[in-house]
Amino acid sequence: MNQLDALKRHTIVVADTGDFLQIAQYQPRDATTNPSLILKSVLKPEYAPLLDDVLARHRSRPLDEVVDRLLVRFGTEILRTVPGRVSTEVDARLSFDSAATIERARRLIALYAAEGVPRERVLIKIAATWEGIRAAEVLEREGIHTNLTLLFAFCQAVACADAGVRLISPFVGRIYDWHKARAGAQWDEAAMAGVHDPGVQSVTRIWRYYKRHGIATEVMGASFRNTGQILALAGCDLLTISPELLARLASTEGDVPRVLDVAEARAADAPAQHYRAGDEAAFRFTLNEDAMATE
Repeated sequence: MNQLDALKRHTIVVADTGDFLQIAQYQPRDATTNPSLILKSVLKPEYAPLLDDVLARHRSRPLDEVVDRLLVRFGTEILRTVPGRVSTEVDARLSFDSAATIERARRLIALYAAEGVPRERVLIKIAATWEGIRAAEVLEREGIHTNLTLLFAFCQAVACADAGVRLISPFVGRIYDWHKARAGAQWDEAAMAGVHDPGVQSVTRIWRYYKRHGIATEVMGASFRNTGQILALAGCDLLTISPELLARLASTEGDVPRVLDVAEARAADAPAQHYRAGDEAAFRFTLNEDAMATE
């Protein structure tokens, strides 16, 4: 058995790419996209007809609408390949504007609906800023499910749980990058690998806290730099993985033991915390105290 198949016994595997022609071979349940991934795909010759078609039909529309239509077109094609959901991202420039984020999310869902895609198959990807979390809270009440991204700090995860978001994407690789750069020549790669990786530890803490308190929000580890980080999170609800790392897992034989254990998490000493709608000052102060997350 290869490591990818072994991992699927413990965790839902998600493809982190806009390259829908490449996805099928790995048989993920879901897929995640972002504008940079779509740009990477749309520059490939095989996707030129799709881009040309979107431009031909909507060139007269405002640029932001054309981009959203392109994102939805890719998402719709991806959903022909995966049986689950696709994550489509709101323009990151709206990350500090709750009202604009809500409006854009509603538009994306309407565009998907026009393509015959039910909202249950779409996660609207929103930055886990205070404003983004508040927007997600409104959207979830409307039945528009969200994926809160750019999540680095524990307080962000707590606030997302309080807001009732469907899924969060805590980043592993960027946390790892920050700590490695901060340590400089003192960084010991071997000693900081696997379960000792600071990004892995961040996701593990969030996952255990959610399980300890019966929080329904799904945890999807994201932004991986190597397969060791992925394997150290076996048992996490979902893991979104680039095609390059999916290929590496698929080509490596070996078992993958479960690392994250629900029974252990439920017995953990993790007192409940809250950052609800009225707790903006406390949230901002706590986030500000975390240099890695703030930077």
